[in-house]
Amino acid sequence: MHLPAEIFIGIVAMIHIYILWLEMFAWTTSAPKVFKTIPKDLFVPTKTLAANQGLYNGFLAAGLIWSLCINDRQWQLYVAVFFLTCVIIAGIYGAATASKKILYVQSIPALVALILLHL
Repeated sequence: MHLPAEIFIGIVAMIHIYILWLEMFAWTTSAPKVFKTIPKDLFVPTKTLAANQGLYNGFLAAGLIWSLCINDRQWQLYVAVFFLTCVIIAGIYGAATASKKILYVQSIPALVALILLHL
């Protein structure tokens, strides 16, 4: 993998680590400032659901970080493509069902990383 692709994969992984933290550990404190379209009275009752979502975002970050640690170039590419594609699909679904902002925050950086992988 070349450096620009690795940098973008790292950025996407960091975004998902941030989302993990926000949804698992800061849902009732910091998340209301980020997710302004959700009524404030829903954060406490949805804390467990948000933590579950955060865990899945952590798995995406772990897979992307794993792809950066693989020595075999072909296997590294396959793992990176798989996890970036998962992020892109999740972002498209999130944009269609929750907020268009998700497309720009999650899918676009992952798409850039995927394109850079293939240059």
